[in-house]
Amino acid sequence: MSDPCVLIVDDEPAIRRLLRTSLGAQSWRTMEAETGASGLEQAREGRADIMLLDLGLPDMDGMEVIRRLRGGGSSLPIVVLSVRGDERGKVAALELGADDYVTKPFSMAELVARLRTALRHGLQKEGTAPIFVSGDLSVDLVRRHIFRDGQEIRLSPREWDIMRLLVQHAGRVLTHRHILGQLWGAGGDVQQLRVYIRQIRQKLEADPERPAHIVTETGIGYRLVVTDP
Repeated sequence: MSDPCVLIVDDEPAIRRLLRTSLGAQSWRTMEAETGASGLEQAREGRADIMLLDLGLPDMDGMEVIRRLRGGGSSLPIVVLSVRGDERGKVAALELGADDYVTKPFSMAELVARLRTALRHGLQKEGTAPIFVSGDLSVDLVRRHIFRDGQEIRLSPREWDIMRLLVQHAGRVLTHRHILGQLWGAGGDVQQLRVYIRQIRQKLEADPERPAHIVTETGIGYRLVVTDP
């Protein structure tokens, strides 16, 4: 299998150079675009495996890039480069179809981890594996069983629905709105969701106050962490 190719869409030459050099050192191939129009054109060529997208482009908003790609039926994984404190922008990008985001300034270790997770999620979109394993956690989606360190965890029907949704999008940030829309329709609220997440953590986490599996993305939603068994 060839090394994955990331399409870097950013108008700052210094950022593109840093990403090209750092990712190249870790066996990633890169393509580059400095405008949204160029990024869309190269994405549609089909040579990139994943897009790394800055939202502040000179010709069009990065949100519009996401909107056009998803509107055209593209399932290319997209990781957004965002600025610290822009929770509204992160939520908007995720709800338009971005797979994840990385906040500037970022470490290359964090960036590569997010790229790999988003790429893995993209490869699994055709069908979720029936058994999810991450660290000491194992979830059997068919038999509806959850184990941590070999011990079975029993969830209520609603807790299971939330867990199943997180597993189906493991590694990806799910916004509050997305979870509520999928499971409650128009009848749920964020506080209700927080109560269920807290209950799941009490059963699932070794230390519920410092969760290792279901982590909070402040002001945005939740992420089920993916780690090697």
